[in-house]
Amino acid sequence: MTTDNTTHFAPELHIPNGTFNVDFYIKFGATEHFRFLNDDGSIHVVELEINGAIFHLHETMRDALEPISAKGVTAVIGLFVPNLDEVMQKAVQAGAIEISPAQDYDYGYRQGMFKDPFGHHWQIQKKI
Repeated sequence: MTTDNTTHFAPELHIPNGTFNVDFYIKFGATEHFRFLNDDGSIHVVELEINGAIFHLHETMRDALEPISAKGVTAVIGLFVPNLDEVMQKAVQAGAIEISPAQDYDYGYRQGMFKDPFGHHWQIQKKI
């Protein structure tokens, strides 16, 4: 887990109000730190971590958009990992849709992209 004395990003991915299940992320390999629920049992916020990279799933509020209602990508989550092909495979097995397969690029990166069940695009990458 990232310590408080380091600078790091912690993206907040918005999910539709009334969401009860975010099991995709656990199947993908995330560890859940905490979860706050609304009175109806739906998710208000969940903190997750993938090998030290913390992110949050949060119900849509204020002027925030989530990809399904926005009918498009609201951000691309870039995740650097040492085992890119394994991570891509695990994501697809957990229910993601592959957008572009992992491949090497002339600019020195190996990258692949998938869309998670809530419409968020993840670019999995590694410097080569």
